[in-house]
Amino acid sequence: MLFQEFHMIPSPVRTAIFPVAGLGTRFLPATKATPKELLPVIDTPLIQFAIDEARAAGVERMVFVSHPSKTAIERHVRADAGLIETLRARGKARLAAELAAAALDEDEHEVEFVMQHEQRGLGHAVLCARSHVLPGPVAVLLPDDLILSEPGCLAQMVEAYGRAGAGHMVAAMDVTPETVSRYGVLDPTGQEGRITRARGMVEKPAAAEAPSMKAVVGRYILDAAIFDTLASQGPGANDEIQLTDAIARDAARLGLAGFGFDGVRYDCGSKSGMLDATLALASRDPDCAEVLARWSDDSPTAIAAE
Repeated sequence: MLFQEFHMIPSPVRTAIFPVAGLGTRFLPATKATPKELLPVIDTPLIQFAIDEARAAGVERMVFVSHPSKTAIERHVRADAGLIETLRARGKARLAAELAAAALDEDEHEVEFVMQHEQRGLGHAVLCARSHVLPGPVAVLLPDDLILSEPGCLAQMVEAYGRAGAGHMVAAMDVTPETVSRYGVLDPTGQEGRITRARGMVEKPAAAEAPSMKAVVGRYILDAAIFDTLASQGPGANDEIQLTDAIARDAARLGLAGFGFDGVRYDCGSKSGMLDATLALASRDPDCAEVLARWSDDSPTAIAAE
């Protein structure tokens, strides 16, 4: 599962921003030394799924908003010529080829790392990337949100962005009243196929106050004007600069659209979501079939565990 082939498509979205500076407190102590973005779903780190999704969507420049304590992310992202050569010398040519393909080739993609020294919110993380983006709209991918789909969620959004007629587009999915308070939620004005037009967003509303059950998840295509909005954005929830607040401020002027993507989203910022994603990918892997069978509902192992 280390890599996949990419079929590049011409894209109006030339830059992808990856906010990866968070501390990963929900996974401590595992994240004390290992960034949460490098936690694996079987054998593939979360950040790799997001990188592959951006590559498949035709992104040219990848900007990683990281923290000085998380140097392992840059080591993972860039090619390690020494390790690749060692694997080849030991007769592991296939594994060497997979590692080389997973790394970002800087002849094909521009790679930038910028530091967010203080935890001041997702909006602040996106603003940190301002001087590193190419002209035009930018994508933001949150690696915690693993979305398994073909084509990838971002590629679907890029294809729909031009005809959506909105400066900002967010990935959206239907949620239940029991879970709506965990999300930013669209305030809709109309529906056109997969596109939900909205006048704004509400951050983590109570079920009785939610304007809809259309929740925003971690994929965004944002007009470049978002940077000016963020620069003047005051602190919001948790005394942080909230990206949701900035998008909502822009909605009347630039337009806001939610995109109903085709695929399954896993909240890998939670333990249960990470387990769910691992089981989903394990179910596709013949090497995992025997283990999964032992833990099926009616297996002796599962019954004994109860």
